Amino acid sequence: MAATTSLGVLDAIYGRRAIRSFKPDAVAEEVVRQLLEAAVRAPTAMHLEPWAFVVVQDKALLRRISDRAKALWPAQLTQPQRHHHATLPETGSFAQRLADPNFNLFYDAGTLIAVGFMDQGVFTVADCWLAAENLMLAAWGLGLGSCCIGAALGGLNAQESRVELGVPADFSFVAPIIIGMPAETPPPTSRKPPHVVCWRKGKVSVPPS
Repeated sequence: MAATTSLGVLDAIYGRRAIRSFKPDAVAEEVVRQLLEAAVRAPTAMHLEPWAFVVVQDKALLRRISDRAKALWPAQLTQPQRHHHATLPETGSFAQRLADPNFNLFYDAGTLIAVGFMDQGVFTVADCWLAAENLMLAAWGLGLGSCCIGAALGGLNAQESRVELGVPADFSFVAPIIIGMPAETPPPTSRKPPHVVCWRKGKVSVPPS
């Protein structure tokens, strides 16, 4: 059973890790609902709260979606990227794992919470990502592990998966997040220093003496 902690926001930000190894413990429904309640406390443009959620706790179904996503991944690599410098991990260890028929894209986690939407506005996708971050930080605070599996989007959007899940035709997946009890805690990963493109400061006014 996950337990709340009294640690602060910065503890969660710096302590959160992408977890890819899970214990077999199931995530209870009340804990999932706690995570969803935390997700919807995220900032939202114009207070539209456009997010919606798909929860899957069927390992056999998750495995089928994983297999579809792995089969569709080569086609995703050929799609033009929005930014000229964007790259997808087509080579290296990720590609090798995808080629392994035993590899599960969801890392055998028993719970998937996918953040998405049905009515798209200017800031809808941004709002969904904000909700996803809230959800992952809340999971850490409850003693759970999480990992966002972007490569699963193709499998989730496959027609067979949509039928099995029973999602509405106008639902769009944004952030698929696996949740579970971590079997291990990876060490901290390095990050590049903040790239500040511009930082302008106004002149400091000195009151007359």
